[in-house]
Amino acid sequence: MQIYPAPARELVARMTNEAEARPQNAVAFQGAPGAYSHLATKQVFPDGLALPCFSFDEAFEAVESGRADRAVIPIENSYAGRVAEIHFLLPASNLHIVGEHFLRVRHSLLALKGTSLADIRRAASHPQALSQTRKWCSERGINQVPYADTAGAAALVCERQERDLAAVASSFAGQIYGLDILKEGIEDVEHNTTRFVVLAREPVKPDAASGPLMTTIFFEVRNVPAALFKALGGFATNGVNITKLESYQQQGTFTASEFFADFEGSPDDPAVQLALEELEFHSKRLRIFGTYPQALTRLHPDALEDTANA
Repeated sequence: MQIYPAPARELVARMTNEAEARPQNAVAFQGAPGAYSHLATKQVFPDGLALPCFSFDEAFEAVESGRADRAVIPIENSYAGRVAEIHFLLPASNLHIVGEHFLRVRHSLLALKGTSLADIRRAASHPQALSQTRKWCSERGINQVPYADTAGAAALVCERQERDLAAVASSFAGQIYGLDILKEGIEDVEHNTTRFVVLAREPVKPDAASGPLMTTIFFEVRNVPAALFKALGGFATNGVNITKLESYQQQGTFTASEFFADFEGSPDDPAVQLALEELEFHSKRLRIFGTYPQALTRLHPDALEDTANA
């Protein structure tokens, strides 16, 4: 609890007590109250009890231990790219992806009451938010200060009472911590969107009749020539559309890459079954994280929810 700035601690304590009293309704998220993950949690589970967690590790542990039934975790941003920590935590966990959610992110510059934009010399926030506002801050001579999360940075500004310090966070966080909004919409690109995944201890089999499905997998190719080409050949020959493929390496090795992939469809589909059989044959490891309904926003990008209206 003491790792949160003081203005956030009382609210974190109250939310934690409420969530832990009814863990079957608790939804873990990373960050202080007012974080974008908190907003996403409210949108996905409007009747859930949001459980603040200081780190991603703590949010994963909350679900694995049963303190929470679900977790809503950011996995990638349309501008800043993947949230790298999740690509290491997810394979090491026993959790499953049971849903996804897209959140339109509008960053605000938050500062103490009565502060002007000309007063600001530093802006604190999560590294992802800082990367999404780097150009805007640089053009105004504002130095960026990394912090654990966006809303925690807002609470830090409230705690420090330093008039040259601001936070890059949601307007929702500004309301919670009593800060002025000096400027809204400071993200460097339009349609700045973060994709979240919903995690659970057990997989959920979605109803294929309810709409298009998405599946997320992890695999490690063998260290042989054209390994990736061979591993993914079955997706092409069976007409399975891969919507995302990302590589990364762990433990300091440079011999064989590990991959995250999203593709349309379910392992119950005959074409997907054939594609996965070929993938498994050419891979050292394969794990299916989950199959879940595609978010509406994947089909209708203009329907993205704006945090300003959350």
